[in-house]
Amino acid sequence: METYLLQRLPAIDITPDRFKPYGQVIFASEDGQPYGENDAQLQLHNGIPRFYIMRLYQRGRRFSKITRHQRCTQCLGSLEGRDWLLGVASANNLDEPTWDDITAFRIPGNCFIKLHVGTWHAGPYFDHEFVDFYNLELSDTNITDHQTCDLREMYNVEFEMI
Repeated sequence: METYLLQRLPAIDITPDRFKPYGQVIFASEDGQPYGENDAQLQLHNGIPRFYIMRLYQRGRRFSKITRHQRCTQCLGSLEGRDWLLGVASANNLDEPTWDDITAFRIPGNCFIKLHVGTWHAGPYFDHEFVDFYNLELSDTNITDHQTCDLREMYNVEFEMI
């Protein structure tokens, strides 16, 4: 039986300032507002954008792999106001994230997040039976732009967001 270190990772409440190194947090704005810095700053020019709803089941709070996309931004948000969790690490790391660079966020169901190009991310995770998420990325993101780091293999660690 394989042994590994279970690292508990406190999930902090997301705010635009706290999340700035990783992306943007987008909250509702009044209709008719002109485009500005509070809108998602998207980079989707490297392919065909794909906007879809994905249903995830019983994800829990543990992860041992973290992924990034280097050709586009990615937007994620839950439907029905459900809260969720996301582990992230800076896009500045060229090869793989260091395990102490990983931060966890608690994201309420009244906003969505946009990940900067190259931001490492693990999730979405949640305690609900299932959650529907809207996802904006490129049509081939999960085929041609999906770099994954296996944290258990690299550092012998698995994370649990608490």
